[in-house]
Amino acid sequence: MEFLDYIVGLGPSVMMPIIITIFAVLLGANLGKALRAGLAVGVGFIGLGLVIGLLSDNLGPAAQEMVTKLGLQLTIIDVGWPAAAAIAFASKVGALIIPLGLAINVIMLLTNTTQTVNVDIWNFWHFAFTGALVAAVTGSTTWGLLAAAVNMIIVMVIADLTAPGVEKYNGLPGISLPHGFSGAYVPIAIVINKILDFIPAINKINVDAEKLQKRFGVFGEPMLMGTVIGILIGIGARYDLKGILNLGITMGAVLVLIPKMAAMLMEGLIPVSDAAQAFIEKRFKNRGKIYIGLDSAVGIGHPTTLSVALVLVPIIILLAAILPGNKVIPFADLAVIPFALVMVVPVTKGNVFRTFIVGLFIITVGLLIATNLAPLHTECAINANFQMPEGATMISSICDGANPLTWAITRLMEFEVIGAAIMVAIALGMAIYNRSRIIKKSLKVEE
Repeated sequence: MEFLDYIVGLGPSVMMPIIITIFAVLLGANLGKALRAGLAVGVGFIGLGLVIGLLSDNLGPAAQEMVTKLGLQLTIIDVGWPAAAAIAFASKVGALIIPLGLAINVIMLLTNTTQTVNVDIWNFWHFAFTGALVAAVTGSTTWGLLAAAVNMIIVMVIADLTAPGVEKYNGLPGISLPHGFSGAYVPIAIVINKILDFIPAINKINVDAEKLQKRFGVFGEPMLMGTVIGILIGIGARYDLKGILNLGITMGAVLVLIPKMAAMLMEGLIPVSDAAQAFIEKRFKNRGKIYIGLDSAVGIGHPTTLSVALVLVPIIILLAAILPGNKVIPFADLAVIPFALVMVVPVTKGNVFRTFIVGLFIITVGLLIATNLAPLHTECAINANFQMPEGATMISSICDGANPLTWAITRLMEFEVIGAAIMVAIALGMAIYNRSRIIKKSLKVEE
C-alpha cells in the first residue's frame, strides 16, 4: 500500500510514463521504444496540465467576478475537483481503491466483460469518492467498497461501448475513456439524443464544428471562436479593456493548444495500443479489440467540446442565480465542464446543437445534485481533515459532487441491502451484455 500510495503521489504526469513504459515492455516492446512512448505520454500530460491550468486560472476568477457582480447569495461553495480527489484518497475506501480497481480490471479482462486495459490509475479516485460518500451515509466501509466496485464496472462497460465513437469523433485510435466523471453523462446523452430524433424540425438541425469553420473561414476557427467567447465572458465579469482582451486571447490559445497537447500524448500511446492489440490477438481468442483506458483529458480538444463548454460557463452562473433549489456557487470547477462533454460528443456525432442541449441539461441537473450531496460532501471533507474555505459551512464541486452516477449509487445505497442488490444487478447485467457483444463482434471478424 505504501508503494502504491507513493506511485499515486507522483501525480499523473510522472505516474503515467512509468506505467506506460512498464506496460510496453511487458507487451514485448524494446526498452528504448517503451521509454520513448512513456516519456511522450508524460510530456503530453504535462502540456495538457499546463493548458488546463491556464484555462482554470483565467476562467475561474472571471466566473467569480460574474458571481460577485450578480450579487448571488448562495451558501455552498464549489471547491473543485482537487479537493474532491484529496477527500476520496484520504478515505478508507480510497486507501484500498487501487488494488481493488486493478483486481476488477483483471477479472473483467479474464472474463471477457471488458475490452479496456485501464492504466489511468490516478482517476480511480472518482470511484473512491462514490465509495466514500456511501461509507459516510451507511456508516460501513464494506458498503463503500462495494459501491466503488459497482461504479467502476459500470464505467468500464460505458468506456467499451463508446470507444468506437471516441476513436472516430475524438480522433483517439485504440483509446477508451473509463473516466468516472465523463462516463456518467453518456446514458443522459443517449436518452436526450434519442428524444431529439423524434422532434420535428429539431431533429434536422446539424451544426458541425468543422463545417462551421469552413463556412465562416477564419471566423469559424477555434482560435477566433475562443477569443470571442473569452471577450464576452470578460465583459460579463466587467473587466477593464486590458482584462477583457487578455481573457479573450487566453481562451483562444486554450482552444488551439489543448488539441496539440493531446496529439503529443497520442504520439506515445499509439505504438503501445498497437502492441497491446497484437499481444491479445496472438494469445487469446474471442477477445475482440483491446483499448487502452485513459484520462478523458486526452479527448477534450474537440472543437465542439471546447466551444460548447465555454458557452455554458456564463449560463451555469446565471442558472445558479435563478434555479429553484440550488444553493451552489459555481467557481473552482467551471474548467471541468469540457470533461462532462467529452463522451457526449461521440453520442451526438459532433453535433454542436445537440451537444449544447445535452450540456444545458447536465449543468442544470448537476447544480441540484451538487446541492443535494453537499451535506455528505462536507461530512467527508471534515473526516479527511480538509481545510474548509474561510466562512464556508458547506462545500461541493461540479466534479464529482454533481455526478449523476455518483448521486444515484449513493442514494440507492442508503437502503443498504436492497440498494446494493439493485446496483449489483445493474452492474452485472451490463457486464454480461458487454461480454455477449464482445464475443459476437470477435466472431464476425473471424468470419
